[in-house]
Amino acid sequence: MNKLITSLLLLCIFAGTTFGQKTGNEKLFKDSHIKKTMKKALDWQLKNPKHELYDWTNGAFYAGVFAAWETTGSKKIWKALLEMGEANEWKPGPRLHHADDHAICQTYIDMYRVSGDDKMIRPFIETMDEFMATPYETGDIRKCTWWWCDALFMGPAAFVKLGITLEDGKYLALNDQLFEECYELLYDKEEHLYARDIRYKWNEPGIEVLKENNGKKIFWSRGNGWVMGGLVRVLEELPENHSTRDFYIQNFREMAEKVVSLQQEDGLWRASLLDPESYPGGEASGSGFYTYALAWGINNGILDKETYLPAVEKAWVGMNSLIQPDGHVGWVQPIGADPRKNFSAESWEVYGTGAFLLAGSEVIKLND
Repeated sequence: MNKLITSLLLLCIFAGTTFGQKTGNEKLFKDSHIKKTMKKALDWQLKNPKHELYDWTNGAFYAGVFAAWETTGSKKIWKALLEMGEANEWKPGPRLHHADDHAICQTYIDMYRVSGDDKMIRPFIETMDEFMATPYETGDIRKCTWWWCDALFMGPAAFVKLGITLEDGKYLALNDQLFEECYELLYDKEEHLYARDIRYKWNEPGIEVLKENNGKKIFWSRGNGWVMGGLVRVLEELPENHSTRDFYIQNFREMAEKVVSLQQEDGLWRASLLDPESYPGGEASGSGFYTYALAWGINNGILDKETYLPAVEKAWVGMNSLIQPDGHVGWVQPIGADPRKNFSAESWEVYGTGAFLLAGSEVIKLND
């Protein structure tokens, strides 16, 4: 009954606010406009590279680039993907156990499924062999292998994609184990959000409690966006009869319900989810991942359309307001482990563009 009441309240709230936002913005939802805007943002980002191509930042960006290629079929985009892979020699980053250095492998596997070229996945297979043969050393705040919440975007999808592609269940089992460890360490079962790491958990023995200005728990918007995006990318791979699929669906639905309740009037989310008043403007990367995840949930029948579609439409209008005249995605929070206040329309990062591209790749499917 409580879930039904919550869903009805969300529907009432967003039905009123979204109608006003979408009216006059219908062009933003046309296939042609979505593709054009995605290409504009992508073109700008490719002309303004940043970080090592195997870096986690580019892991998120190129996940969006591949989604943009699937959406548009552009040969130019496929060429950019190939150039990235060749420059990286199709290798993950150098840190064996660090999920950040596995993120780029998601795109290698997606490309392998298109081309069938074994060189695109062979280095990751070799890395995974070494990964599984080498114990991980815990310590300090590193209580498990995936000890920070954004790891749940970086590693799980790469492991699951590889397992599904090779039809080898050991990669799925390893993902289940490492994901559950992170879930037990960081998921707040009252708030239905993830702490960034144990420094942001309340009542963690030996850890000083960190709070927002309003006294509430610190839940980083982008960090939880990473998690929801990661859940999407795991769920779209797992077979319907996979033994742990229901766990991921439950986690996804709980987070979706909470996240929608924290959406602001402009359709976006603030850098800190529970203290939006302390942070300026909508933050692009977290908002982009939420838009992507919620739209995917609708498109795949996991989230109720009547309840969540108004929130997605409102979010997409907000996301388009962040595109600057030259095409770059503005209002992206800089690299960091928690909410920050020092970003503006001129602030950009490659993962912000990746989040926008992923969002567009799912919003366009709503037209179907």
